[in-house]
Amino acid sequence: MTEPESAGPDYDVVIGGASLAGSAAAILLARRGARVALLERRSRPTAYKALCTHSITANATPILAELGLAPALEKAGAVRNEARWYTRWGWIEPSAAPGPELPYGYNVRRSVLDPLIRCRAAETPGVDVLLGHTVTGLVQEDGRTVGVRASTPEGEREIRARLVVGADGKDSAVARLAGVPTRRHENARFGYLAHFRNLPLRDGISHAWFLVPDMAYAFPNDDGITVVAVLPDKKRLPAFREDLEGSFLDFVRSLPDAPPIDSAERVTKFTGAVDYPLHTRRATAPGLALVGDAALTGDPLWGVGCGWALQSAHWLAEAVAAAVTGGGDLDRSLAAYARRHRRRLSGHQFLAADFAKGRPFNPMERLMFSAAARDGALARHMHLFASRLIGPLRFLNPLAVARAAVVNLRHR
Repeated sequence: MTEPESAGPDYDVVIGGASLAGSAAAILLARRGARVALLERRSRPTAYKALCTHSITANATPILAELGLAPALEKAGAVRNEARWYTRWGWIEPSAAPGPELPYGYNVRRSVLDPLIRCRAAETPGVDVLLGHTVTGLVQEDGRTVGVRASTPEGEREIRARLVVGADGKDSAVARLAGVPTRRHENARFGYLAHFRNLPLRDGISHAWFLVPDMAYAFPNDDGITVVAVLPDKKRLPAFREDLEGSFLDFVRSLPDAPPIDSAERVTKFTGAVDYPLHTRRATAPGLALVGDAALTGDPLWGVGCGWALQSAHWLAEAVAAAVTGGGDLDRSLAAYARRHRRRLSGHQFLAADFAKGRPFNPMERLMFSAAARDGALARHMHLFASRLIGPLRFLNPLAVARAAVVNLRHR
């Protein structure tokens, strides 16, 4: 008498975390034929992340288009995110320089964005959104992850899958449970942000101030809201916390060409973090992948987290969809995802982690920033880098560096 065949996995993929990265990965994998369980520890479908730059860089715009979210975002009032940046050499203004329309992403509050993409995931055939499900353990066999254990409203539950994905943020429980090592990069700045109404910005575009080591930004957002953040050096923290509101407002008032903060209405509390290190993790392990902040947590100064969450979800879906649906080697597919993730993001993260030390501009940064404040073509080139459409090597290509040198020589 033959033994009955063992039952297959419950799903092709189980994803821990139904925010941007997790919901995007679920949609993209399901559209490629995978059966996906999308677990979210919070029980409300309208839950959202509050501590965020509330901005999506232009590198993720093609993914938004593939997800079909761009029209819904525009209808919801998302603002196309042109920007200008202040430095001690003056303003860098890409949108003021002649040339074709610059690539854009969107400024949109997470209270709008998160429910929108989670709802889109719930509507996608092949995706089961399981709210109130907290990953408490991993199921492992023969050195690989084959499922999760989750606390649910009905009690403990085991869910098996060909692939487990951690999309649960910078303090990823999935990564911790899998024993994935974390490289921590200290951040010499702390940060606070708040939302304001009736706070006009010049040309209606995003502003950022490089007052090294201190930083600040103001982003116009949906529904007439402007997100304002200050990121001072940690040496200022004790005095800053003695009067949080007063210190915040004084900091904004002191900015060059400061927005009229005193005539604006603050509509949220101050939200912040006094210690926000950058995290870098290996993006894969046997039977497991990490996306979004779970794989790499950048400096919030640069506003790259949302864009990289969407990009990494897309890279993962492209790499593993065939394998998780039975048409390929999963380990080789995961290795391909890890290589792409490392190749596309490690250079950006290296520079961000170095700048997070609060150091002055290095010679190359001084060259490029000063020239971009004086030359429209270099300002547009900087826009591509700030939008993460090009990496450090293309940003610092010989032609761009030579042009910057000539611009600065002429200025002298």
